[in-house]
Amino acid sequence: MFEVDSAGTSNYHIGEQPDPRTLKNAQANGVILNHKCRQFVEQDFYDFDYIIAMDDSNMANISAIKPETKLNVTVLKMRHYDPLHKNANVKDPWFGGEKGFEEVFQILKRSCHNFYDELIG
Repeated sequence: MFEVDSAGTSNYHIGEQPDPRTLKNAQANGVILNHKCRQFVEQDFYDFDYIIAMDDSNMANISAIKPETKLNVTVLKMRHYDPLHKNANVKDPWFGGEKGFEEVFQILKRSCHNFYDELIG
């Protein structure tokens, strides 16, 4: 069984639903989202085996609060699992219109499938 959660590394949208364009794109791709934004916190290092960041900025924010205690948690970027652009940043679709949201969806879909395959490998 897998437990998956999502959190932002900033506090801009805590308690809000995803961007309406994200919801629209997800629904068009057969995904129903029911999630309110929360901020990534130190406790996440203890609650999860993998912490996956979208970009270098997220990685820096995550690293800044990582406890010094030796933990059994893997921290890496989402596109570590993307065979097309390994370890690249996932671009923020905010200014990319509908095409940008679809591009990010496809990146995440591809990367998540490869991550899942590695987990069950």
